Amino acid sequence: MDLPGCASVRRANGTATRLRETDFNSSSDLDYTTLLLLLEEWSLTPSGTNMKMFIIPPVVCLVAGVLIIPTLLFVIFSRLKIRQETRYMLLGNALLSDLIYLLFYTLLAALNAAYLYLPKEACVLLLFLLAVAYCGGLFTAVAIVLDTYIAVLFPLRYIVILPPSRTKKIIVLLWMCSGAFPGIFFLVLWTTNSFVPCALETCSVPVILILALNGTDVVKLCFWLSTTFIILCLSVIFCCYAVLYFKTKHSGIWESICSRASVTFLMHNTVLFFYFFPLLALFVESFLCINVIRLQTGILVSLTVCNVLTILPKVLFPFLYGLRYREISASLKSIVRRKQLRLVSPAPPPS
Repeated sequence: MDLPGCASVRRANGTATRLRETDFNSSSDLDYTTLLLLLEEWSLTPSGTNMKMFIIPPVVCLVAGVLIIPTLLFVIFSRLKIRQETRYMLLGNALLSDLIYLLFYTLLAALNAAYLYLPKEACVLLLFLLAVAYCGGLFTAVAIVLDTYIAVLFPLRYIVILPPSRTKKIIVLLWMCSGAFPGIFFLVLWTTNSFVPCALETCSVPVILILALNGTDVVKLCFWLSTTFIILCLSVIFCCYAVLYFKTKHSGIWESICSRASVTFLMHNTVLFFYFFPLLALFVESFLCINVIRLQTGILVSLTVCNVLTILPKVLFPFLYGLRYREISASLKSIVRRKQLRLVSPAPPPS
């Protein structure tokens, strides 16, 4: 079924208003065109939900990220010894990806909260950059786990397997894959005229997500393939952590619950949980949104997943990972001490 254009959606806005009272609380018998009309009506005059409240979590996370991520990046790239280590190069790449994601997503959320709509090309570009940043962070997280796996299980061969020169090539490859993976899906959606931001005249990721769960076969296929690939990446992370635990549980590093290994393992699993939980919520929503839950409930779930659960790992990552490294913590402390010394240093005597 062809998607209605922007003009036809605007003309049918009155129809959406009449349908909203009877169909908004149900999604079982809605065809795709009616769903587009109802979602546009909801995006213009949200029923029962103040959409501006959902702008608070992205803004808070962006502020926290802007305060800590550039500082950590400065420490990593300004210290020659730190930036030549594989784990710190990967950490810096992950932090950069998370900062880009927070910036672009908060921008989109703010535009939607202010009811400012973008042209189709600008919306698609922003969505593509958002997908690239998300994939970059996810792929780098997998690389960080594999780096830890190799360092723990193959310590004598670690420097041969992952020298700094090879790590730089891996980071370039990660960004190439981060651009190619969403690029393929965006190209398929573009050539099949399956893009929906123009039809809604909004660039809301939660609304587009609802359309993906209720959309055409091409949109559903792209959604499920991308979700499956993300789950595979997270499964690799989980399997590596599980193997590391079982390989090292007899070494004595897990005896104390407050040991550095135990705390680090708990920290990793906390971040992993926040990566997995949004996908779990999407799976539950996808199975229920057609015949069980109301359309309004589906939108609330999508808003919660996109504006809260998905961005939480992005702001937790620098606090749980970056500040745990001794070299980075020591460098931050030295920077703070130097600033304090400058503040309390006496003025030079007059000549």
